[in-house]
Amino acid sequence: MEATPLAIPDVLLITPGVHGDERGFFMESFNQRAFEAVTGVGATFVQDNHSRSARGVLRGLHYQVEQPQGKLVRVVAGEILDVAVDIRRGSATRGQWVSARLSAANHRQLWVPEGFAHGFVVLSDTADVLYKTTHYYAPRFERSIRWDDPALAIDWRREEWCWGSQPILSTKDRLASDFHASEIL
Repeated sequence: MEATPLAIPDVLLITPGVHGDERGFFMESFNQRAFEAVTGVGATFVQDNHSRSARGVLRGLHYQVEQPQGKLVRVVAGEILDVAVDIRRGSATRGQWVSARLSAANHRQLWVPEGFAHGFVVLSDTADVLYKTTHYYAPRFERSIRWDDPALAIDWRREEWCWGSQPILSTKDRLASDFHASEIL
């Protein structure tokens, strides 16, 4: 397992060891000792989530104002563009974002620490996304930031979207706040 810091160094791209042959492949999708050794993060995961979404679905940008969640995100079917936005007060990278392509084919994972808003857009026909969280889901503390907030200027790689210029959003995400109007951690 390897961990590569992205432009915001607290967000890490995790590349597990994958052992393949003519029968298929084997990998440890998570190993606490290995994760801590390569990341230096002593996270305790309390919940695993699994979502399936169709091409063009954009989920996010989500965070919790209390019980902030660190997330270890991976894709077991399909491909997504995964995005993390630093919303930590006093952070030198507050308001900045990073992204990574995660897919069943590349086996990569993204470590999104507490204090970040998180979202993704589905690039394949469907995508199954699994993520571990460091705190339980708490609907009363959940908030959303607009995916297309001009203050963040996230490059969702819209030029690659074959379904059009607008993603498929939930009602909650259509009603999301601007970054500067959001309750920030």
